[in-house]
Amino acid sequence: MATPHESAQSLMKLYDLRREDKMREARHWYIRSFNPASLDEVSSLMQTEESATYVRMVLSYWEMAASFVVHGAIDRAMFYDASGEMLAVFCKLEHMIDDLRESSGFRPRLTNVEAVAADWPGSKERMVAMREYLADMAQR
Repeated sequence: MATPHESAQSLMKLYDLRREDKMREARHWYIRSFNPASLDEVSSLMQTEESATYVRMVLSYWEMAASFVVHGAIDRAMFYDASGEMLAVFCKLEHMIDDLRESSGFRPRLTNVEAVAADWPGSKERMVAMREYLADMAQR
């Protein structure tokens, strides 16, 4: 298990990665423009190389970060306090994650994100509210 100091250092490194210009663009696009209601919409939204790259960047970043929590490299409570964006990312796919895994043939897809979200106090309610808020924001 990571010490508080080690967890803080790891979270700061993850934060630095999120600040990289291309990652910022990807995160902005994902939050603002990636609002699929179905698996078909996921496929449609990923038709361009840029959007597919953005989705892969954002999802792989959060899967990596969540894996650190699952394996004890980052304290869960500290991660919850500092990484609410992960729930905003996951809430867009959570309601269709099984179908996404089935269609891609890659069963482990987002398993660490799902595990961390499942243990996160109040995450289900928070993700429902986030999904509604983000869908509304996309309409503006």
